Parts: sequence; C-alpha cells; structure tokens
Amino acid sequence: MAEQLKNVYTEEYIKNLSIKIKENYNNFDSDSFINSIFNLTWETLELKMRMRHIAITLNEYLPLAYKKQLEILKPVTKDFSGFEAMFFQDFVEVYGLDDFENSMDALEVFTIDSSSEFAIRQFILKYEDKTMKQMKLWAKSLNEHIRRLASEGCRPRLPWAVALPRFKANPSKVFEIIELLKNDPSKYVQKSVANNLNDISKDNEDIVIEFLYKNLGKTKNLDWICKHAARTLLKNGNKRVLELFGYKKSSHIEILDFVLDKDVKLSEDLNFSFRLSSLEALGNVRVEYMIYYKKSNNTHNKKIFMISQGEMKIKEKAFTKKQSFKDMTTRKHYKGLHYISIVLNGEEKIKKEFNLI
Repeated sequence: MAEQLKNVYTEEYIKNLSIKIKENYNNFDSDSFINSIFNLTWETLELKMRMRHIAITLNEYLPLAYKKQLEILKPVTKDFSGFEAMFFQDFVEVYGLDDFENSMDALEVFTIDSSSEFAIRQFILKYEDKTMKQMKLWAKSLNEHIRRLASEGCRPRLPWAVALPRFKANPSKVFEIIELLKNDPSKYVQKSVANNLNDISKDNEDIVIEFLYKNLGKTKNLDWICKHAARTLLKNGNKRVLELFGYKKSSHIEILDFVLDKDVKLSEDLNFSFRLSSLEALGNVRVEYMIYYKKSNNTHNKKIFMISQGEMKIKEKAFTKKQSFKDMTTRKHYKGLHYISIVLNGEEKIKKEFNLI
C-alpha cells in the first residue's frame, strides 16, 4: 500500500505547501525548500519516511523557536487534509516532545483535518498520566475529530504505529476513555471505540467480554460498537461471545454438496460451493471458512474468513465462493497440500484438502 500512497507528495503538492508557508512566514525560502525535499534520497523513501523527511526539512527552513514554528504551521494545515498531511503531526513528534503544552495544543489543531493518532503515542510513552488526562478532556470536545483522537491515539495495537506495551498489559486507563466515549453519537468516534476494544481483546479478552455483557442491548449504537469490537473474539470461536450474540446450536444443520477445486494454480482462485440444510429453520448462523495455508516449513497456518452471519428463517441456503491464491505483501503462498473447512457458529464442521500447483 505504501508503494502507492507515497506518491501523493508530488512536486505540485510540495510547491503548494511552500506557497502556504510563505504566506505566513515571509522569510521562507520556497525554492530551496522544494529542492531539499526532492533530494537524491527522495526516490528511495517510503511513505512514512517521506513524511519524516518533510518534517525535518520544515524544521530546517523555519529557523525559529518551536512555539513560533507552530504559530506558522497551524494556519497552513487548514489547506491540507487526510493522511498525507500527517507530516505536521510528525513535526510535533520529532521536535515537540520536550514542550508538552504547546505540542498538545498543536496536535489538537492538526487532528481536525488529518489525524494525530500516531504522534500522540510518543507523548503517552513519555508522559503517560499527563497525556491521558489531556485525552480525557479531548473526549469531551464538541469536535468529533478531537473526540476520536482520544480513543484512536491510545489503542494498544494501532496499525502502522508504535505499540503501547503498558496498555497491552493493563488497559484500565484506556477504558476510562472508552467509558467517556461509548455513547458518542458520531459513527466516526464509535468505530474508533470499537477498534480500541478489539485491540484490547487480543491481550485481555476477559475484560472486553465483561464490557460486552454490561453494554450489549442498551442502545442501537452500543450494540454496533459491541458487535464490531467482538469481531476477533467471534473469529476465534470464543464460545461465550458466540452465545452472547445468539450463535448457539448448529447441530441441526447439515453441510451438503461441498465441492471444491482439487488443484489450484498459484495466482488463481480456489472455487468452492456447499449447501446448508435443516429440517427446521437454519436460525441464527455465523458461516465462515478456514484455509489451512501451507508454510515454508511444511506446517500449516490457519486463517478464517467470513461468508455470512445473521438470522436465516429458511431451511436451506447455498453458497458459492472463491479464494485468491495470488501472492501479497502480507502472504506468500507455497505449493503443495492445503486444506479448507466450513465453520458454523465457531465450530469446524467439514474439512477437505486441495493442492496448490
């Protein structure tokens, strides 16, 4: 993904950035700034390193005190948004760790049109209590972007970010934020709360299950948060969570006509189909399939995929699916024997083999 995203920093983008800075700082050397950005190393840099390079170059061409630098950058950020504008937050992460108050003020401003979820984590690591106190204040903000930062920034396992090992071990301070935000009306904030809970469930499943028991059935929005938060627990076949969401018995269901390709070529698709059949209504069913991927050492690694979930008032339902075996940056495929199984309400029901050639 970064191979494509890094190209957002075009010459036009950087030129526009220099123009906006010049409007707020007359002594800014735009031409030299642009040349310094696109130096001999630029093409070798991936996305996050390009962000860091822009932040470092900004500091070089704004030879002022940190607080004055922020006064120039704050109005500039209004013309830049999205993930690509995160070099402003990266600037704070690199140069503002020793100036807590001004950095908190800047990250609050910068997050509105972008997100300060990565930069805030260095402050949590250095000033845990002070930063979490600030995030409690943010959780009460009128702005949904600032409220969302309060949750997203303290996720123990935020993707693409440095982990928060103390919160992985003990998420009690994170739950103080979650309790403030669990009834938030914004879907943007709700999604962050659910993702935060899902992160926590990977290290502290009992605490999250307790949260689910206490909050499921209270409101429509809380139900959505609980269901989204429980996705890893459901994928892992946690019986308590499956039953909590009504995925109980499946013994009345038969799997018929399970057909799949016996041989699959690398970079092509595995095609498979099957039917669910019952003498009574199928009921509340979570239908998944599990692939046993062959590894380089000839062992197998399991990965589960969702097909369908919910109430089925019919007695029979057919499914036709396909699974790609094209190599990705996150998964390399190895030729040889693989397996696929059908999983109903967390229980593997039938398993077959196929060969990747």
